[in-house]
Amino acid sequence: MISGIVTDKHAIVSIFFRTSFRSDLSIDFVIDTGFTDELCLPPEAVSLLGLPFKYAIPANLADNSRVLLPVHEAMILWNGEEREVSVLATGRRPLLGTALLEEHELVVQFTEGGLVTIDEL
Repeated sequence: MISGIVTDKHAIVSIFFRTSFRSDLSIDFVIDTGFTDELCLPPEAVSLLGLPFKYAIPANLADNSRVLLPVHEAMILWNGEEREVSVLATGRRPLLGTALLEEHELVVQFTEGGLVTIDEL
């Protein structure tokens, strides 16, 4: 089970990244059910983590503009196991998308300090 809390009306969980240059690094992610990929990190964070580039994908933004977004790979701990994930390098805050929630149950108590849980089905 993965757990977190609601802060400022955002459901937040910590994800541990496996890095080659230091021990596991924890980053807080906002759960975004409108984001259908796995993870999104600001480009500066991707660079600091040294995540390897995989490819670029076209994306249509909220203002209807089209851009190419770089996709990187990372190793995270998910439910206590290592898992390779795709990380889009864009935005200002870390986002966790629904691709990681597949085959899981998400429960959020939407009140400040409320419990957030992600359980395998």
